[in-house]
Amino acid sequence: MKLFHSGYPNFLLSNLCRNRPAAVNHFRSLPATVIVGRTFASKPPAVENPLSDPKPKPKATTPLRRSASESLPIRANPTPTRGDIQTVFTLATAERYLLSRLRGHPDLPPRSQTLHESWWVPKWGPKGKEGEIFVFANGSFVCWGLGHQDALKFAEEVIIKAPGMEVSPLSEPETEELEFVVDPIEETRLQGDLIILGQTQPLNEPQLLPSKFPPMAFPEETLLARYAFSQALSRSTALSALEESLEEYLASMALLPHTLAQTGKPGMGRKQLIKKLGELMKFRQGLNLNRENFSDVPDFYWAEPTLERYFKSVSSALEVKLRTSSVNDKITYAADIQSMLRQLLTEKSGHSMELIIIALIAVEVVIAIIRDGPELWHMFFGEEKHEKVPDEKLALE
Repeated sequence: MKLFHSGYPNFLLSNLCRNRPAAVNHFRSLPATVIVGRTFASKPPAVENPLSDPKPKPKATTPLRRSASESLPIRANPTPTRGDIQTVFTLATAERYLLSRLRGHPDLPPRSQTLHESWWVPKWGPKGKEGEIFVFANGSFVCWGLGHQDALKFAEEVIIKAPGMEVSPLSEPETEELEFVVDPIEETRLQGDLIILGQTQPLNEPQLLPSKFPPMAFPEETLLARYAFSQALSRSTALSALEESLEEYLASMALLPHTLAQTGKPGMGRKQLIKKLGELMKFRQGLNLNRENFSDVPDFYWAEPTLERYFKSVSSALEVKLRTSSVNDKITYAADIQSMLRQLLTEKSGHSMELIIIALIAVEVVIAIIRDGPELWHMFFGEEKHEKVPDEKLALE
């Protein structure tokens, strides 16, 4: 899922053109790059053929897009205490990361460390333009204050170079992009599609913070707020990667019902079907049963309702729960189809076994007739003839 500001309604942009030129210039300056491949290169725009290419289906708008207008007052009315609007960029490159492989990485700052369920890099990027990065075990990392080029550089120099860190790398990385602003007099929250880092309530458990703060790019007071927002963003991006993989899987199975309707045969062998069913079970396991699943709120937030509110606000805005339910429904539908096809293959196999058994019985009968036929003939017909001869002699006498 890629969120850019081109999704703003036209009437809002026209209103801004009359009253908020600075905000319009900000919108026009946003990049729109699509990341593809393990080389993390930009994809050139496809040439549309109006004769053969169908019109693309419009994407459904998320609550984050529908509520984007709520952030316009913040964007269009700068204050002396408010910093520049910066980017939160999330990139998923694998199904899972082994975070332990980052320990002792030569290209990471020395004060990089674990922070609850993430690997925290307090500073990363060019000098004077440093940002902050949270790496999560679900195969994604979140960059605060860094552009997409810096995020790609981190992936190439750190993630890919860490031996064995990526488990099942994705063929096409998934991205998520939001924006944030630092304003110490505002309350920390998600407003529309803009994260505001400001004042936070005291923690119930202060020991959740690091004992010693290293030099970092953003205020210490909002560290765990950034962590909560990042974890929600990383889940959404990892879910997008799972959705994309599931779509590819469903496309590979899409012709089976058509083949069954046309030929009356499943169009796939039993072994292939079982392999496909295994892939489907892997999707469901990754969605619901792994530690980094998409349904449960992490235990970390149980004692911190404020941080839980930050986490849930982003999760709700990105429709993580609804999308998870939709993916589960697709998996259930695909599993039902495959169960039916497997039943057909089982019936076909059972029918073949019945024919084989009948053929074996027939062969056994033929062999028995050839081997024991004369003896049986003599047994049933030879003795009767022998018994009738004396009776005829007696009648002649």
